[in-house]
Amino acid sequence: MKFSRSRIAIAALALVTGTAGLIGTNASTPKAEAAPAAATGVTAAQALPAGFKSVGYMPSWSGSVTAIQYSKLTHINYSFALPNSNGSLQGIPDPGKLNQLVSLAHQSGVKVSLAIGGWNDGNDSNFEALAGNSGARTTFVNAVMGAINQYNLDGVDIDWEYPDPGTSGNNYTALMQQLSNTLHANGKLLTAAVVSEGGTANGVQPAVFGYVDWLNIMAYDGGSPHANYDWSIASANFWKNRGLPKAKTVLGVPFYSRPTYVAYKDIVAANPNNANVDCYNNGGQQCYNGIPTIKRKTQWAVANAGGIMNWELSQDATGSLSLLSAIFDAAGGTTTPPTGKTGQIKGIAGKCVDVAGNNSANGTAVQLWTCGSGTGQTWTVSTDGTIRALGKCLDVAAAGTANGTVTQLYDCNGTGAQSWQAQSNGNLLNPASGKCLDATGQASADGTRLQIWSCAGSANQLWTLPA
Repeated sequence: MKFSRSRIAIAALALVTGTAGLIGTNASTPKAEAAPAAATGVTAAQALPAGFKSVGYMPSWSGSVTAIQYSKLTHINYSFALPNSNGSLQGIPDPGKLNQLVSLAHQSGVKVSLAIGGWNDGNDSNFEALAGNSGARTTFVNAVMGAINQYNLDGVDIDWEYPDPGTSGNNYTALMQQLSNTLHANGKLLTAAVVSEGGTANGVQPAVFGYVDWLNIMAYDGGSPHANYDWSIASANFWKNRGLPKAKTVLGVPFYSRPTYVAYKDIVAANPNNANVDCYNNGGQQCYNGIPTIKRKTQWAVANAGGIMNWELSQDATGSLSLLSAIFDAAGGTTTPPTGKTGQIKGIAGKCVDVAGNNSANGTAVQLWTCGSGTGQTWTVSTDGTIRALGKCLDVAAAGTANGTVTQLYDCNGTGAQSWQAQSNGNLLNPASGKCLDATGQASADGTRLQIWSCAGSANQLWTLPA
């Protein structure tokens, strides 16, 4: 029996959420009369940390493309097209909706891929057949490029659920290699959705990691409670431990509950306070990811992965309850830098907190140095809890929590590693680690590296902030 974890159980979705169509059908979706005006502001790709991906799936059968928060997404996958056993593609569901999605997304600098496959009631026989035949693989690649060109798409997301280890996995590798060669030669993206963990994951061989731009890890429909933080992070690390590069690891999060499939927007419509927890009782316990867990996962992904993916956009709430907004905010997405008091930060022996060599590169050491007038000693203690210089943030390396973990300059990303609180005794506390900013070895020599250490009242932990 095929591994049953999936982003969606079609029958349950149709019954519980009242959607009009199923994967592979041509059911139309009502559209708003007017589309939003072309975006003129900063795109998500510019607002989020460099290279960080915010990926959302948009179903053909649910939701309006005019309701999407394009400014908080870097990529959208339109779901789903289905393959035939000979490698051709079945008709694209609601092509008018896809055309409108591409137009609106491109106005906001968002890339759109066609997702091919899906759970499909666990039937992957057409993928099995086409991947095992070299002629059908070629037909499939040509059909994919035809759809990309016809709809002005940016790529394709292969959602074969799931290639089994062995012959099926070998054929999957061959298919992905051929897709990679053709799509990348044409400047198009190739991604894939993959199972969270377990033996079935071995059907996606490590060779595939080199063919894709990234993998969307479906870290949901598992764990107890559903998609909890520890289980989800373990799923992402499972793939990283198999050799998937950090930048290609995109962690999937659910916008729905289990064991019964209830959309997040309906969960919070019943009680807005449900946004702040992960389980509620609805004739039985339903578990999902509320805003705090979504933010915590996103902060982990900023430090340890290449992005966050969600299933799916039509299930999100609006305004302050939106999970997509929580992802964007937790990843540090902003178009306006926070304000605060600016000047030098002085420590032991009157030395200044200094960015080594006035270098703004990620990872540049933060140290003590004789006070001067350089920009590497001009810090803004911001209202959002960050401490910024040269357009970047004072950061605890690798989000470490151990005594002696060094600090550095890094892209501002909204994680706990970049949060600082001034204490009444002169300490600067990093709440995520429970440690304080510290001059190593109680030294005051130029070049003394700053680190975190258990908080004390010693002179090397006392700091004078800009007035």
